[in-house]
Amino acid sequence: MEDAIKGLLVPVDKLRWNCDPDSLGLDSTAEAKDLGEEVIAQERAVSALKFGMTMPGNDYNIFVAGEPRTGLTYLTRAFLAETARKEPTPPDWCYVHNFRDPDHPMALSLQPGLAHELAKDMDELVEDLQAQIPEVFQGEEYRQRREEMIRQFTGQRNATLAELDKRVTMSGFTLNMSQEGMMIAPARNGHIITEEEVSRLTEEEKVELRKKSEALQEEMNQTVIKIRKLEKELKERLKDLDKRVALHAVGYLIDELQEKYAEHRTVIAYLVAVKNDVIKNLGDFKPKEQPPAPFPVAQPEPEFTRYKVNVLVDNSELKGAPVVYEVNPTYTNLFGAMERKASFGALFTDFTMIRPGSIHRANGGYLVLQVRDLLKWYISYEAIKRALKNKEIKIDDPTEMFGLITTKSMKPDPIPLDIKIILIGEPYLYHLLYSQDEQFPKLFKVKAHLDDEVTRQPSEIQNYLAFAAKMVRQRGLRPVDKTGLARLIEYGAELAGKQKKLTLKMALIRDILREADYWAGQEGATLIGRDYVEKAIKQKKFRSSLAEDKLQEFIADGYLNVETSGLKIGQVNGLSVFDLGDHSFGRPSRITASVSVGRQGVIAIDRESKLSGNIHTKGVLIMEGYLRQRYAAERPLSLSASLVFEQSYGLVEGDSASAAELFALLSRLAGAGLKQNLAVTGAISQQGEIQPIGGVNQKIEGFFEVCRARGLTGDQGVIIPQANVADLMLSQEVISAVREGLFKVYSVSRADEALEILSGMPAGERQGDVLFPEGSFNRRVEDRLQELADKALKLAKEGEAEGKSKDEEPAGCAGCGNGG
Repeated sequence: MEDAIKGLLVPVDKLRWNCDPDSLGLDSTAEAKDLGEEVIAQERAVSALKFGMTMPGNDYNIFVAGEPRTGLTYLTRAFLAETARKEPTPPDWCYVHNFRDPDHPMALSLQPGLAHELAKDMDELVEDLQAQIPEVFQGEEYRQRREEMIRQFTGQRNATLAELDKRVTMSGFTLNMSQEGMMIAPARNGHIITEEEVSRLTEEEKVELRKKSEALQEEMNQTVIKIRKLEKELKERLKDLDKRVALHAVGYLIDELQEKYAEHRTVIAYLVAVKNDVIKNLGDFKPKEQPPAPFPVAQPEPEFTRYKVNVLVDNSELKGAPVVYEVNPTYTNLFGAMERKASFGALFTDFTMIRPGSIHRANGGYLVLQVRDLLKWYISYEAIKRALKNKEIKIDDPTEMFGLITTKSMKPDPIPLDIKIILIGEPYLYHLLYSQDEQFPKLFKVKAHLDDEVTRQPSEIQNYLAFAAKMVRQRGLRPVDKTGLARLIEYGAELAGKQKKLTLKMALIRDILREADYWAGQEGATLIGRDYVEKAIKQKKFRSSLAEDKLQEFIADGYLNVETSGLKIGQVNGLSVFDLGDHSFGRPSRITASVSVGRQGVIAIDRESKLSGNIHTKGVLIMEGYLRQRYAAERPLSLSASLVFEQSYGLVEGDSASAAELFALLSRLAGAGLKQNLAVTGAISQQGEIQPIGGVNQKIEGFFEVCRARGLTGDQGVIIPQANVADLMLSQEVISAVREGLFKVYSVSRADEALEILSGMPAGERQGDVLFPEGSFNRRVEDRLQELADKALKLAKEGEAEGKSKDEEPAGCAGCGNGG
C-alpha cells in the first residue's frame, strides 16, 4: 500500500509550468513585433462586433460581454475606431424657429460643416437687414414716393371736404372741423345760429331746418367713410411701397443664401419663411420715430432671436462616423434638454435653448455605454429602447414625463435616428436582460462575448510579447528582457489558474508591467528583468493580503483551531478560498462529524443554521447518496450524522469540501483516526469519484503557510483531485519545500485512494456481494453501519412491544387513576 500511496505523489515538475526565457526567440521587447490595434485572442468577439456594425437595421445593436479586466472597453475602442474611420460622415443637425407654429421648432439636416455656416449666414443676414433696410427707408427716392402718395391722399381728402363744405354752406349751414371731428351747424350771415334764435323760428322753419340738418349729416357721414377709405388705400399703398422697397433690400440677400443651400430643400423652405417674416415685421428693422414729448422716450429693442440657428450637431471636423462614449448616461446627457431662463419670476425657453445629448452626437455612428451605468437610470434605458424602436430622437422634458410640471412647453421636431448602440457589461447582466426584458433580445441581437483565457501555444505567447512591447512604447517604460518576459507569461498562467492557459485579463498584465518598471526605476536599472516582475507581483499581493496575514496570525495564536499533526477520529482539514476581489487566498478549516443511531441521515449544521449555499447543500446530498450506494444498498441507512465547519461564521458555499466532509464522517463511523498533517480538497460524486475544484493553488498555498509557520516536518501535505494537477501553478516556496521533501502534494481520482493516504489503512474493495475484506477501512465502516442498523431495529421492536402492551391494558388499571 505504501508504494501505491507514493504513486499518488505529484512530481515536482508537475507542480508548475515554467517559461524558458531562451524559448521566446528574443532578448527584450525591443525585438518584439508591433501589435498595433490588434486584440489578443478574441476572434469570436471581433467577428461578432464586425457583424453587428455592418448589419443594417436599428435592431442589430451589440452587447459586448466579458469579465472585468478582459479589455472590454479597449476591444470596443480599438475596433470601432478603425471601422468608423472608413464610414461616411453623417450630416449636421440644427433647430430653427417655426414661423407657423413657434412651439414646434424645426429640425434641419445639412451636409457636414454647413450647420455652422448657416448659423453664421443668418447672423450676417440680420446684421445686413438691420443696416440696409433703414438705409433704404431713409433714401430720397423712397421719401419722394412716400410724400407723393401722401400728397395725393391729402389733395383727395381736401377736395372731398371742400365739396362737402360748399354744399353745407349753400344749405345755410356751416362745417366746423376740430380734433374731435367734424360738426354741421345752422348758420346765418356766416355765424352759427344760437339756440335762442332757433327757438324763435316757426314750427315749419324748425321742421325744414331739421330736414336739411339730417340730410347734411348723412352726407357728412358718407364723406367720412370716403376719407377713411382713402386713408386705408393710402396705408395699403404705403405698405406695398414698403414691401417693394424692402424686397429690394432683402430679396437679393436671401436669394444668395437660397442659391448657396440649393441642395437642401428644408433650408430653402426655411429661408422663404424668413423672408416673409421679415416683410411682415418691417417695423423691427425700420428706424424708430420718437413721439413728440418734452423728453425722449426709450423704446424696447426688437428681438431677432427667431432668426438665429441653434446648431445641435456639428460634424465639420469629423472624419468618418462618430464614436461617442457616454460615461454618465442620465436622460439629459443622452437625449439633451430644453434649458430655461428666469425672467421676472417666470421661467421661459425657446428653440435656442435646446441642448444636444450624446445620442445626437453619435447619430449616424456608434454610442458606447457601460450597461451598469445605464441601468442605474431606468428612464434612460427605457428612452433608448423607445428611440431604437421608433427610429427617432425625441427630446422630452423629464419633469413633464413624471407629471411634475404641467405648463406648456416646446415640442421640437424629432430627428431621424440611424445608430448602433454598444453596451458593455458582464455576461450575467446580458442573460438577466435577455430573460427579463422582452424588448432587449429584439433590439440587441448581437452578443460579442470575450473569453477570459486562451490556450497557451507559441502564437499566443508571441502575442503576449507583442502586447508587452506595445505597453513599453505607449507608456514610455523600460525595455523588458527575456527573463522578465518569461515571468510575465508565467504570471498570465497563474492568473488563468491553469498550466495550459493564459489569462486574457490584459489590464492585470499591464499593471504588473508598469509596477515592475517602477521598482526597476527605484534601483536605477535600465532593463526590467525577472526579479523586478517578481517583486511587482509580491508587492501587489502584500498590499492586498492583510486579511490573509491576519487569518494566519489567528491560526498561529490558536484562535482558529487547525491541527497539523497527529490522528483524530471524525476530523479532517478541509480547504476553502476567500475571494476579496483584488486578492484571493486559501483558508484551512477543521471539519468534524458525529454519528448516532437514528433515521435523520446526514445533517449539515451549516445548512440547518442557514450558513450554507445551495451548491454546498447539493454536495452534502451527493455525499449521502454515495454512502447509500456504497454501504447500504441492501438495507436502510440507520444513522443520524452531523457535519460542521468548525469556527466558520460566514456563508459556506461550493461543493469542494464534500470529499473532506465524507472522510470525516467515514472516520467517525470506522472509529479510525485521520492524519491531521494533511488537508483535503475535492468534490465527491455518487460513484466515489474525486472531482476537480477551483482555486487549487490558493488552497495548497494556504495550508502550506500554516504548516511552515509551525515548522515543516516532511509528512505534511495536501490531497487534491487528479484532474487539478494540470492547474497547478504553485509558488516557488511550495515547490522548494516539495523538492526538499518537506511538503507533499497528492492527487487522487477516487475516495478510497484518499482514505488510504489519510488513515494509513487499506480501503478495501468489495468482491461481488460479500462484505469488504477484514481489517479494511471500508469493512469497519460497513460493520458500524450494520451495528447501527441492528440497534435501530431493536429499538423499533422494543417500541412496538411497549406500545402493544399499553394498548392491551384493561380500562380500570391502576395507571389510569380511576381505582382499577
